[in-house]
Amino acid sequence: MLMPKRTKWRKQMKGRNRGKSFRGNKIEFGDIAIKATEAGRIDSRQIEAARITMTRKISRTGKTWIRVFPDKPLTAKPLETRMGKGKGGVDKWVMNIKPGRIIFEMAGVEETLARAALTLAIHKMPFKCKIITSKDSNELY
Repeated sequence: MLMPKRTKWRKQMKGRNRGKSFRGNKIEFGDIAIKATEAGRIDSRQIEAARITMTRKISRTGKTWIRVFPDKPLTAKPLETRMGKGKGGVDKWVMNIKPGRIIFEMAGVEETLARAALTLAIHKMPFKCKIITSKDSNELY
């Protein structure tokens, strides 16, 4: 599971997730990629599940890049606990995703196989995504 080694603060506020992605919205390393088309929040478990399905589908050939890193802690109180007594402990690590953000990139694989692998990874995402190639990476959605 992805998580930061250390952080300045143990707990953060959730904040808002508005606007478009102006960073990480172009293909930098690979030939084909997954791009988010709506806002959401991705969990370290979801990233790992998508990574495993992609690498199994391409049978560990080629190269994949994970372009997101969950560095925001989300807290939760235990079930059946009364209100009060402070904020809960860190439950999971997430990253806010804005529309236009590249999530995974892939290179060194035949395009039909890469599309099949990335489609399986899209099914693991909690928001709408699409597959783009380096030719049409300029469009935001």
